[in-house]
Amino acid sequence: MMRVKSSMLIINLFVLQCLSIFGSSLQDFDFFYFVQQWPPSYCDSRHSCCYPTTGKPNEDFTIHGLWPNYNDGKWPSNCDQTSLHKSEISDLMSKMQKDWPTLACPSADGMKFWGHEWGKHGTCSSLDQHSYFQAALQLKDNSHLLQVLRNAGIRPGNFYSVESIKKAIEEGVGYEPFIDCNVDASGNHQLFQVYLCVDTSSSKFIKCPVLPHGRCGSRIEFPSFSNVSESHDEF
Repeated sequence: MMRVKSSMLIINLFVLQCLSIFGSSLQDFDFFYFVQQWPPSYCDSRHSCCYPTTGKPNEDFTIHGLWPNYNDGKWPSNCDQTSLHKSEISDLMSKMQKDWPTLACPSADGMKFWGHEWGKHGTCSSLDQHSYFQAALQLKDNSHLLQVLRNAGIRPGNFYSVESIKKAIEEGVGYEPFIDCNVDASGNHQLFQVYLCVDTSSSKFIKCPVLPHGRCGSRIEFPSFSNVSESHDEF
């Protein structure tokens, strides 16, 4: 009898250990924020920017991240210590360099940025590395934000009301976005990031259960790359 109890104890301990190791593969969140940023706004700010080693990004929205979140506004992070392996995403690299470039200084190829996003958010997504990055790339293709705004007559280089931008994206994507602004050196509020909510399958846009906190002016700038330049600071 004692031998049976000892065996059961060993099995239970083994199961608990496995859960602690592989727990990040189990879904423990309610939805994703899919966040895209406008590179000219990133560059036209106090921290400025450095173009990636692959060259100046296109004037298009780029991916910031795909972030698991809870309905109460909190979020999981750093769910395990798995590092991003380049071999896992090698077939996605060229598209990631185009659609998910790093803009931080000093100039880099993107691996550090992607590794950060995987470590902080991807490890909590219930997806493997390839599926996580592939899902984000597909969501960008599905949202086509720049074209949605152009269809509504909203183009870089002008000022627009926040409500007109939100309305255009809602009509184009199907769901209301959250608009995140930053401020340039002249004090102008700029269109910086667009948050869309995605279901736990990482494939469908949904109505946001909760929106982030933040404020924009009533009219904000949609800056063009022609009005900003990269920094050459090494920090």
